[in-house]
Amino acid sequence: MKNRLLILISFIALFSSCSDDFGNMNQDTKNPTTTSPDFLFTNAEKFMVDQVTSTSVNFNVFRLYAQQWAEVQYPQETQYDLTGRTIPDRHWATYYRDVLRDFKEAKTLLVEEKANYKGEAEGLVVIDNKIAIIDILTSYCYGILVDTFGDVPYTEALDIDAHPQPKYDDAQTIYRDLLAVLTAASHKLDQSVGSYGDADLIYGGNTAKWAKFANSLRLRMAIMMDDVDHTYATAQALAAQADGLILTSADGTYMPYATNTTNNNPLYLDLVASGRDDFVPANTFVDKLNALSDPRRPKYFTEFPEGSGLYKGGVYGTVNIYGDFSHITPTLKDPVYPGVLFTYSEVEFLLAEGVERGIFGGSAESHYNAAVTASLQDWGVAASDITTYLARTDVAYTTATGTWKQKIGEQAWISYYNRGFEAWTSYRRLDFPALVAPPVTFGDITEVPKRYSYPGIEQTLNAANLEAAVAKLGNNAVTTKLFWDKH
Repeated sequence: MKNRLLILISFIALFSSCSDDFGNMNQDTKNPTTTSPDFLFTNAEKFMVDQVTSTSVNFNVFRLYAQQWAEVQYPQETQYDLTGRTIPDRHWATYYRDVLRDFKEAKTLLVEEKANYKGEAEGLVVIDNKIAIIDILTSYCYGILVDTFGDVPYTEALDIDAHPQPKYDDAQTIYRDLLAVLTAASHKLDQSVGSYGDADLIYGGNTAKWAKFANSLRLRMAIMMDDVDHTYATAQALAAQADGLILTSADGTYMPYATNTTNNNPLYLDLVASGRDDFVPANTFVDKLNALSDPRRPKYFTEFPEGSGLYKGGVYGTVNIYGDFSHITPTLKDPVYPGVLFTYSEVEFLLAEGVERGIFGGSAESHYNAAVTASLQDWGVAASDITTYLARTDVAYTTATGTWKQKIGEQAWISYYNRGFEAWTSYRRLDFPALVAPPVTFGDITEVPKRYSYPGIEQTLNAANLEAAVAKLGNNAVTTKLFWDKH
């Protein structure tokens, strides 16, 4: 699986260069009019994972907003300057232009292929499976957009001919439709038959695992909506659980990267190949792990001073000197280290939260323990150290400080290290850990951002619909809460 991306791209190159058919010499081969849906799917899948994995401040500042990392000589992003590098524009364009557009085109080609199909019956099932997986990942991407901005183009999006200026749909209405799409796609998948094979960089075409991912997304979205509509959220979460969730780390949603430079993990490109030293772990994060003697510290950070067994984070929101602090562990700098969309640990945290919200029966403590244990195991912590950690009075569910939101929120934040978007979203939903804005911020922002402001380019390309969305939201401020963020 590790070399799936390299193999696929090598195959494409070989296929493109080894034909003896000279009958197409008058065709413009550099600008093809058609392509394979599998190639479009692979391309979209990679851009999608790259976006949540990258640490380039031009694309992804979520590790910074979660206060897991701090910046060195250029602290603008930890001071909440989104406009200097037009970060919302790049985030928006990546999903709409580079990911969703390719998924839509791949689906169109698959629907045409199905309509003209004359092969064995199993081939039709494979096509249906491919379409269902596109629906799942399309829903995932729209969920990211809603959780970043609020109302976004949805029903009129991606159709420049019919809707060159698409309306912004209501965020909660989008959420409900995405849950319906995910449910239908999960049920549609025939788990006895494959799909994309090696063209699928995440699960290798394994439809059973895609169904678990879809159902786990449904669980997450249902939990997100609980403060808005408890009855609806309960029904959705119970249905997702009944259909089957990610319940082992082996079923987690990871995309391995390849050894060739074009397809290295973006973290390697940003932290190593760039030759730049722009980030250190944030004191906010490191201090919390130090207080807990968390055994993940040597997995997350290097020691400072080296060999001391101590860890020191850079001051969040200020200029830092790279050599004066712990650094990002070499583990994350591996060019083939996988990108992550969903983990078993996250599922267990959501289940613990669901118990506390009155959605599920059972024990929140047992799910909490399973979540923390899974995270520790994923980072290679020894079994004896896991037992010791869970027994600490400031970690054990019955004795740790605060409400269930604080207990789950703080441990989820620690477990979502290197998953900045999920860490930031969990913080926004639960209000824990109790993050505070640095003393100096862009525009005198006084709290951690709750959303991205809308892209500046929309004022030029889609002004009327943008202004309607801003008016509905009340303003375009980064501190305005999204529909599910009620407390």
